[in-house]
Amino acid sequence: MEGWRQIFRQLEDLQTLGELLEEDEDEAALKEFYDLLTQAETAVGKMEFTRMLSGEYDANDAILSINAGAGGTEAQDWAEMLLRMYLRFCERKGFATEITDCLTSEEAGIKSVTLTVSGYYAYGWLRSEIGIHRLVRISPFDSAARRHTSFCSVFVFPDLPDDVTVDINEKDLRIDTYRSSGAGGQHVNKTDSAVRITHLPTGVVVSCQNERSQHKNKSTAMRQLRAILFQRELRRKEEEAAQITGDKKEIGWGSQIRSYVLHPYRMVKDHRTGYEMGNADAVLDGDLEGFVEAYLLGREKT
Repeated sequence: MEGWRQIFRQLEDLQTLGELLEEDEDEAALKEFYDLLTQAETAVGKMEFTRMLSGEYDANDAILSINAGAGGTEAQDWAEMLLRMYLRFCERKGFATEITDCLTSEEAGIKSVTLTVSGYYAYGWLRSEIGIHRLVRISPFDSAARRHTSFCSVFVFPDLPDDVTVDINEKDLRIDTYRSSGAGGQHVNKTDSAVRITHLPTGVVVSCQNERSQHKNKSTAMRQLRAILFQRELRRKEEEAAQITGDKKEIGWGSQIRSYVLHPYRMVKDHRTGYEMGNADAVLDGDLEGFVEAYLLGREKT
């Protein structure tokens, strides 16, 4: 409410200045009028964007996962590029990030990675990224310097508060422990501290290996499982109501939400909104605000 009160005060000041300018077009007053008008427009824009982040879980932390798809080593390298992009974006927004599980490739890049993102409206900002991301470039792994197309899927789930009930039967879970494959010190690598949980009825698999404690890794993996099963149930209800959003698609041709083209020209384009940026390097360095805002505005209008 305080934000709207401030805008109303600015509008009242603008009206007063406008009346004074009608009587006397003073240059200093005119400059003050336009400065105040710019401030008011900016404030209204911010309030409008905040209103679009009003979903039930938009203010929550988020769980983000990236999975390499079609393209082999190319796609695995692309997955690592996407990870860097999201880490930089979160840094720009002041969000804290923690990689909870990462499966690296033997050659280059990563096969899959999961991270938690902590910060106000983390899920609201990141939910626009759900879908298939396509990269077109001259391959750094091709000695003939040919153009390659790679795909990765991105999934984002809200980190649920404890008071949200998700029905999980312990009998439906298979829990495996194994040694961490990531950097974590001598203790991590020599004990079965990493945890993998398989939800047998759905086939959903989650894992965590970043903690030294098996108990903590299991707790984190269960948080991820709760979030995934909760969103699956929401999606099922949406499908029943013929309101399908963020549906999972094959990680390949024709299903991408955004294309990152680095050759023969440089451009990033979101196929849902038509929003595009010619500075592909800036996007890959985390400049995603324009894409997120265009997505949320488009969702608001539909």
